[in-house]
Amino acid sequence: MSNRLASEKSPYLLQHKDNPVNWWPWGDAAFATARTTDRPIFLSIGYATCHWCHVMEHESFEDAEVAQLLNDTFVNIKVDREERPDVDTIYMSACQVATGRGGWPLSIMMTPDMRPFFAGTYIPRTGRYGRDGMLQIIPRIAEMWRKDRPALEKIADNFLGALQNASTLDLAGGELSVQVLDAAFKYHEQQFDSVNGGFGHAPKFPSPERLRFLLRYWDRTGNTRALQMVEHTLQQMRRGGMFDQLGGGFHRYSTDPMWLLPHFEKMLYDQALLALVYLEAFQATGHLEYEQTVRSILEYVRRELQNTEGAYCTGEDADSEGVEGKYYVWSIEEVRSVLDPAAANLVTVAFNLTETGNYIDEATQDRTGNNILHRSPGDDLSDSARLFAASRQLFDLRAQRVRPLLDDKVLTDWNGLMIAALARCGAVLNDADLIRRAVKCAQFIEAHMVPERGRLLHRWREGEAAIAGMLDDYAYMVMGLLALYEATGEEDYCLWAMRLTQTVIAEFGDEDGGFYLTAQDSESLLLRPKQSFDSALPAGGAVMMMNLLRLGRITGKTELEAAGHDAIAAHSAGLRHYPDGFNAALSALDYALGPSSEVIVSGARSLVGTQEMLSVLRGIYAPNAVILSRPVFGGSNEPAIHVCHGSTCDLPTQDTEAVIALLQNATD
Repeated sequence: MSNRLASEKSPYLLQHKDNPVNWWPWGDAAFATARTTDRPIFLSIGYATCHWCHVMEHESFEDAEVAQLLNDTFVNIKVDREERPDVDTIYMSACQVATGRGGWPLSIMMTPDMRPFFAGTYIPRTGRYGRDGMLQIIPRIAEMWRKDRPALEKIADNFLGALQNASTLDLAGGELSVQVLDAAFKYHEQQFDSVNGGFGHAPKFPSPERLRFLLRYWDRTGNTRALQMVEHTLQQMRRGGMFDQLGGGFHRYSTDPMWLLPHFEKMLYDQALLALVYLEAFQATGHLEYEQTVRSILEYVRRELQNTEGAYCTGEDADSEGVEGKYYVWSIEEVRSVLDPAAANLVTVAFNLTETGNYIDEATQDRTGNNILHRSPGDDLSDSARLFAASRQLFDLRAQRVRPLLDDKVLTDWNGLMIAALARCGAVLNDADLIRRAVKCAQFIEAHMVPERGRLLHRWREGEAAIAGMLDDYAYMVMGLLALYEATGEEDYCLWAMRLTQTVIAEFGDEDGGFYLTAQDSESLLLRPKQSFDSALPAGGAVMMMNLLRLGRITGKTELEAAGHDAIAAHSAGLRHYPDGFNAALSALDYALGPSSEVIVSGARSLVGTQEMLSVLRGIYAPNAVILSRPVFGGSNEPAIHVCHGSTCDLPTQDTEAVIALLQNATD
């Protein structure tokens, strides 16, 4: 029989609806039951495309013995972290306090009033290598709950105190200047892997916000080392197994230092953020490889993640038929059996296939005999027609395999990022279809995710929109709407961005600076969470810093720009001392320090001259310039360029090259 998750919309919760565990969804009913029955709560948080979430489900939540222990001891609650990032943020902080690390699945044991007393991630069914499993931990907790409740209460109080201290961490203090950017660059340079690209060792995440900051630092200072770090990383990722060499798009991260062995899930937010950084690298260098990578990413997103109404699904699983990566890997015998000898040899050499295989299972460390397709460092990716044809043949054959699960829910925040990526890429690459896709996605959000003027909902699936919008929903949507405004010149997008920004200031603002993750009228949780640091995603508060600065310049509303400066100042100590966690905020600081410019191309949009001016200006790398188009300016229909710096505007000009020189030399 199905448990209480059977009526939920989340694909992750539905994956667990037939578990013998008596799961509850997060809500008042579950907590009321815990209080009435005087039981602790077991909170399990994950997401539908999480490989180790599947492992724990199969080992423990489908196991009758473990399920009986859970049902006898706890009220068991399942949460989809992508539906409830507010809940996840609180209890992930508890895990980091307890263990020094985090990740999913997240396993929390807590009192009926939400105070945690145990926190961990993946827990095996039985103990191994000196680590207890579910069969050992649950009986011990049950006995303590019955016989030594004060000890658990004391642990819970200590947890709560640590979480409250972390949530009120004072990140303000100290003057902000270009020296902060210099120090951040030096930190990243020390972390840089000059052999493989990227930062640190393993696992390696793509870190697009760090790369975008480094591009801005190069643009400001002319420091070629910053650009070299970005290019080497982007090239190594593109050639590695983390990039799907046949189908496009990036997997979530690499489990090794060489970008070879990926964690195979594909997430919408990674595609949006990586499309943006490859686009900016193309603007900065003109290297066609980066443009081709952008187009490959966005084509994958269109083909596999776009729903029939133009919005974008959350992501694809790492597993297929219960095996991680099975959809993506190839044995050399399989390649030889489906391609003619010449094509098979071409593919074998180009994608580095071996007889023994290069895929080592992450859990067992066994060599499987399968290969992850990857290119050699320095490969010329302008492939021959023969290799393209052979790759296409493999892609078509792969499409006949059992696909990984598609998590088809629509999240407002991640779609906001994709709107931004599509709009910016469409404007820079002069691709009207990409802009149309951004418009269609925004129309979906407006039609389905706006319960009232200036408000957003967080999740949509199968016709149901639910869950009050959180900071990231507003911040990323404003980012997307401003990109659409720049790409189209349609003022409705700017007005919508303004309404959402006013909601953020009124409902999410913290009087001590920055922003809460939830609105004032949101559900009451253990505490009101804040997310100051970047994670795999840029912190919503940091995105709002940039939004406020740009929107203030676009609209001339100095109070918005002042709010952006205040938000940056509220995190000044974080920017100075923890650059790795504040890359998006560092980019906002770079903009705030200036110089920045507003460039308006006026003239009838139907005129060739107007479009040529826009195309050339959008093609350059000028991260601190807002480039807008307006149909007429000053009564003239002839195209002209108007440049403003701060509170000063230059005379109109038709000399595009002079404007480019002005923008590119602004920080010299």
